[in-house]
Amino acid sequence: MFEYVGALHMHSTFSDGSGTVKEIAGFADEVGLDYIILTDHNTLRALTEGYEGWYGNTMLLVGCEINDRNNSNHYLALGIDETISTRVPAKEYVKKVKDSGGIGFLAHPHEKRNSMKEHPPYPWTEWDTDDFTGIEIWNHMSEWMEGLTEQNKYNYFMHPLRSIVGPPKETLEKWDELNLKRKVVGIGGIDAHAHKVNLLGFFEVEVFPYKVLFKSVRTHVLTDTKITKGKNGKNFENAKKAIYNALGSGRCFVSNFYHGDAKGFRFFAEKNKKIYKMGDYIESGGKTHLRVILPNISGTIDLIRNGEK
Repeated sequence: MFEYVGALHMHSTFSDGSGTVKEIAGFADEVGLDYIILTDHNTLRALTEGYEGWYGNTMLLVGCEINDRNNSNHYLALGIDETISTRVPAKEYVKKVKDSGGIGFLAHPHEKRNSMKEHPPYPWTEWDTDDFTGIEIWNHMSEWMEGLTEQNKYNYFMHPLRSIVGPPKETLEKWDELNLKRKVVGIGGIDAHAHKVNLLGFFEVEVFPYKVLFKSVRTHVLTDTKITKGKNGKNFENAKKAIYNALGSGRCFVSNFYHGDAKGFRFFAEKNKKIYKMGDYIESGGKTHLRVILPNISGTIDLIRNGEK
């Protein structure tokens, strides 16, 4: 298996972000990410205008973040070629993404932020559908804003990585519940906009600079074949397919780089002399050995089954 480390869920000047596509890709390359996926709101302009491709050693892919007419039920749609109307119910655009051959993830499904009236929460409410690929189990911006208070806001603005602890308990429980019925993939998102705000009336701060957030929540993918960089268009399409196949099948895991580099982590099962990787199905019954490989970092391993450790 080949491992590639990337970041998902970010916005450029094509929607409500402050950075251009080239600037964002440049920051990702500086940090050393293998891939990033841009998800501007309800637009694929970065795709149609030819921005997908290699930027140094970083591959930039383009999806979009769809919402309904009430600006709720945000959905990360990847691997699609045409935008989908926001005038249709969430169930419809989720199905359209699937029918078009794309994959999709519920964005910040249990968001509860209330620290800024101008930035209300956007939770997922339309759970009566099975057409989504997975859910964003960890969203950097959502967790940061949910912990923001009048007392700590200056510290939060100056140190955006320290306050991020882990995925919401409610989201992890829902993810576990959904996986009792079918495979539901979990990904992490940074939700980067790099907004600039004014503190104390004269001090401008860039909240969540792209380069900083690229060092936080990451999604690692595992592929069967090595991704080959090159000017050959076929090479890029094969690399793109490999990334999306890994995300779509669940051959991925989420980490927070701020606490250490998780590259090299593996979790797999062995049964009847056969190895089952992350995202694989395995029949119940019989003796199964679970294996965990940790990189050179210390930590605690918690195994959760049916909502219980």
